[in-house]
Amino acid sequence: MKRKWLGKWISIFGLVGAGVWLLSLSSCARSTRLTGITIQPPSGTFGAVDPTLFFQFKALGTYIHPPKTVDITDQVTWQSDNPQVIQVTAAGVASPNLNCGVAQILAEMHNGNNDIVSNSASITVDGPASLGCTPAGPQPILTISFAGKGTGTVTGSGISCSTPSSCSNQFTTGTTVVLTASATGTSSFGGWSGCNSSNGANCTVFLQINTTVTATFN
Repeated sequence: MKRKWLGKWISIFGLVGAGVWLLSLSSCARSTRLTGITIQPPSGTFGAVDPTLFFQFKALGTYIHPPKTVDITDQVTWQSDNPQVIQVTAAGVASPNLNCGVAQILAEMHNGNNDIVSNSASITVDGPASLGCTPAGPQPILTISFAGKGTGTVTGSGISCSTPSSCSNQFTTGTTVVLTASATGTSSFGGWSGCNSSNGANCTVFLQINTTVTATFN
């Protein structure tokens, strides 16, 4: 009788143990899964179009089964949505490239059946006008006016005027415009005023603020 109950208890404990083992096996069988990627720093600014400057980005992956956060900087695919402004290497090193402006940096990783994409980091390149950057604020206006009793024309890249009416156009800060004066009919060109430099019929203007240049025709 005791042996029969002992056998039953052994059977019961065996079934319970097997169930615990199966549950444990089922839990262990669930693979680690990536649920999100966070990149750092979240934003940044470069003060010049200088490829020697750089940000080292880091990608942190959030996993479940078990929950953990891991540095996956060298496992993700790094991207820049504006490579003319910011280029980024496979190691997450971002640096200015050719132009000023704004670029978004992000990281992506394929995990199972999903593509996990990180947050976007906004990087600005905003250097001086001498490097082709456009400072914030209104852009300068170049105005051509005339003096004297003669007639003529003034032409340049982005602007063209004829006597007697003045004309104007807006340019990007830092633009250099070369103007050429041409007298018409029996008139003659008398000279310039308002240029940064002039040589005969040519006038050179470096635009940083609103500027008026006057051509005189006699």
